[in-house]
Amino acid sequence: MGLFQRIFKVAQSETHAVIDKLEDPIKMTEQGIRDLKLDLARALKSLAEVKAIAIRMKKDGEDQKALAADYERKAMLLLQKAQQGALAPAEADRLATEALARKEEASKRAAEFLSNHQQQQQLSDQLQVKVEKLKQTINKYDNELITLKARARTAESMKKINKQMAQVDSSSTVAMLEKMKNKVAEEESLAEAYGQLADTTASVDEEIEKALADSSHAAAKDSLGELKKKMGITGGAGN
Repeated sequence: MGLFQRIFKVAQSETHAVIDKLEDPIKMTEQGIRDLKLDLARALKSLAEVKAIAIRMKKDGEDQKALAADYERKAMLLLQKAQQGALAPAEADRLATEALARKEEASKRAAEFLSNHQQQQQLSDQLQVKVEKLKQTINKYDNELITLKARARTAESMKKINKQMAQVDSSSTVAMLEKMKNKVAEEESLAEAYGQLADTTASVDEEIEKALADSSHAAAKDSLGELKKKMGITGGAGN
C-alpha cells in the first residue's frame, strides 16, 4: 500500500471515529439538510439574476435591431424626398449617410446584446440544471432522513430491550422458579395433611357420639324393663 493510500485510510478511520462520537447524528444530518436548503435559496437567487440579465440583453438587442431598421427606413425616406425635389440631393445624401451610420452602430449593439444574451442563456440553463439537481438531492435526503429517524427509533427500542434481556440472569431466574415450585408443593402437601387431620378428628368425634348414643339407649331399655316389672307387665316387644 502506498503512502497516500495509508494516509487516506488513517484520515478515513479518524473521520468515522468523529462521526461515531457525535452526540446526535440525526440533528447533525438535519443541520446539513438545512445548509443545503440555504445553498438552494442562494442558487435560486443567482439563477433569477442570470435569467433577468439574459432577458434584459435580449430585449436590448431587439430594441437595437428595431432602431437599426428605423434608421434604414429614414435613410430611404430622405432619398425619396431628394428624388421628389422636396430636399436637396446633397443634403439628402448627407442625412441619409448619417442615418445609415447610426443604423450600423445600432446593428453592432444589437449583435453584441444578442450574443451576450446567448451566453447568459447558456449560463442560465446550466444553473437551472444544477438547481434542479440540488432540489432532487434535498428531496432524496429528506426522504432518507425520515426513514433513518424511524430506523433509529426502532434500533433504540431494540437496544433497550436487548440490554434488559442481557441483564437478566436466566440461571438465577430458573433457580428462583424451582424454589417457588417447591415452596408451593410444600404448601399444598401441608394443606392436604391438615385436611386429613381434620377428617380424622371428625371421625373420632362421630365414634364418641355414637358410643354415647348406644349407652343412653341401653340405659333407656333398662328403665323400661324395670317400669314394666313394677306394673306387672310381662312379655312385649321390648323384651
